[in-house]
Amino acid sequence: MAKFLNTSATNYFLEEMIKSAADRLILISPFLKLNDRMKELLADKNRLKIDVRIVYGKSELQPQETEWLSGLTYIRTSFCKNLHAKCYMNENMCIVTSLNLYEFSQVNNNEMGILILRDEDGQLYKDAYEEAQRIIRISDEIRISLERVAIEAEAPSRNDDRAAEAPSPEGKLASSKIAQKLGLKTGPFLERAAQQGFLVLDNGQFFLSPKGEKVGVEFVAKSRFGPYFLWPQDFYLV
Repeated sequence: MAKFLNTSATNYFLEEMIKSAADRLILISPFLKLNDRMKELLADKNRLKIDVRIVYGKSELQPQETEWLSGLTYIRTSFCKNLHAKCYMNENMCIVTSLNLYEFSQVNNNEMGILILRDEDGQLYKDAYEEAQRIIRISDEIRISLERVAIEAEAPSRNDDRAAEAPSPEGKLASSKIAQKLGLKTGPFLERAAQQGFLVLDNGQFFLSPKGEKVGVEFVAKSRFGPYFLWPQDFYLV
């Protein structure tokens, strides 16, 4: 059954939840300012390629959060207007609490929370998960970088055309060059790459998928040409 948590227990189980996440992790908090320990735990989830969704509600992130999140491929970040809920969950447990994911709150404030275990309170966990998914759906996803990691559907064509002028790592080509090699325009090439799982097309934006990363596709977030993809010279589409 659900368990009451005070401030210290909320912080303890939140850390345990993040450490034990093996499939997914959802962190919903209006305010986002992470302490070093929390960053260490989330960076480890990123290395393990765990799907992490962070939803925040303050209109602007702290600069240090923006910079830190820029290098984390498997952490997706969304902005939700009028967000006041604080809910943290992995595939087995959920915490609904007053605690923001904000280092000041974790150290200074008096907080309360409720711990829900999926094995013990399946319906309650399901209700919380469905509401978390609803909040994610109504949020605007922002793949954080110092500029923006999300690529608008038309942007790759322009950026990759310009990026073709830049020196590329040995064995890699910008999308426009690899598309030309395959007899395609850049836009249709990216769409076909998404259809075959090398990219993900979500709400008109392309993202690098684990399959694409595995075959050597790279995403360049920061350049004078804007964000673009780099592909192995021997890359091909079925």
